Amino acid sequence: MQIRRINPNPAIHVEQVTYTSRIPDAEPRHILEKIVWHKESEVERLRSRIPFNDLRLKVRQMDAPLDFIAALRTPPAPAPALIAEVKKASPSKGIIREDFDPVAIAETYAASGAACLSVLTDQEFFQGSFEYLAQVRQAVKVPLLCKEFVLYPFQIYLARANGADAVLLIAAILKDSDLQYMLKIINSLGMAALVEVHTLEELDRVLALDGVQLVGINNRNLETFETTLETTCDLLAQRGDQLAERDILVVSESGLGDRADLDRVAAAGAKAVLVGESLMRQADVGAAVKTLLGN
Repeated sequence: MQIRRINPNPAIHVEQVTYTSRIPDAEPRHILEKIVWHKESEVERLRSRIPFNDLRLKVRQMDAPLDFIAALRTPPAPAPALIAEVKKASPSKGIIREDFDPVAIAETYAASGAACLSVLTDQEFFQGSFEYLAQVRQAVKVPLLCKEFVLYPFQIYLARANGADAVLLIAAILKDSDLQYMLKIINSLGMAALVEVHTLEELDRVLALDGVQLVGINNRNLETFETTLETTCDLLAQRGDQLAERDILVVSESGLGDRADLDRVAAAGAKAVLVGESLMRQADVGAAVKTLLGN
C-alpha cells in the first residue's frame, strides 16, 4: 500500500522542512491517507507555536529515557509482555470510553501488570493529546510509547519532550529513507522505535534497514480497518527466523481480545502485544488486564 503525501516530495531536515509540491485537487482515498494529510497541516501549526530549538534544548536537559525494549524482555507478568494502550476513541469505532481519565487508566494499567504503556496523541481522529502523554509520564514509572502518525523529526522531539521513551513509526506512511533517518534520530536520543508493518512487503522493507530492534505487526488492515490475527501468524511464519536471527523483538498489535488471542500470537513468535480497545471497554480495567495476562 502506498500512502500519498499532500506534500509528496519534502526535503526533510532536522531544522526545517521545505515543501516542494502539493497534490492538486485531490481527495484522500481512505482513512489512513486522510489522517496523514491532516497530520501535515497539524504539524505545520505546531511548528509555528513551538520552536524546534526549544524542544531540542528541553530534550537535552531531560533524564535518559526508560528502557522500553528491556521492559518487554523482562515483563512483570507472564509472556507475552503487555503494552496497554490509553485510548479514548478511534476513527472506525468512535468514542471507546466515555469516562476517560488517562492518568487513572495508566496508573491502573501499571499496577495490574502491564510492562509498558502506549498513549494516543493524535487529537483529530483518536481524541488523544501530547498533554495526556505528559500527564501519564508524571503519574507512572513504566516506559511509555507515543502512539502518533510520525511524519517529521519534529514529532519525535515533541514526543520525547512530553515524556515518551519510544515512538511509533508506521512503514506504510514513510519512505525507506525517512524510516532510516527517523531511526537514527530515535536511537541517538536513547529511545526505542516501534516500527509498524502490516504486509510482507513492508516487513521486508524494514528488515533492510539498520538499527531496527522492535517491529510491530498490525493485525488491522490500514485501509479497511478490519482485523485478523492471521496477519501476525502469516508474517512470522515467513520471516520469523530472520527476525530472531537479528534479535528483533516482535509486538502483535490490534484485534487482541482475550488470553487465547495472546497465546495464539505468542505461539507464532510474538514476544509482546499491544492491546487498547478491548481493555478500554471494560468497566474494571485492572481486572481486565489481570485476566488478559492470566493472573
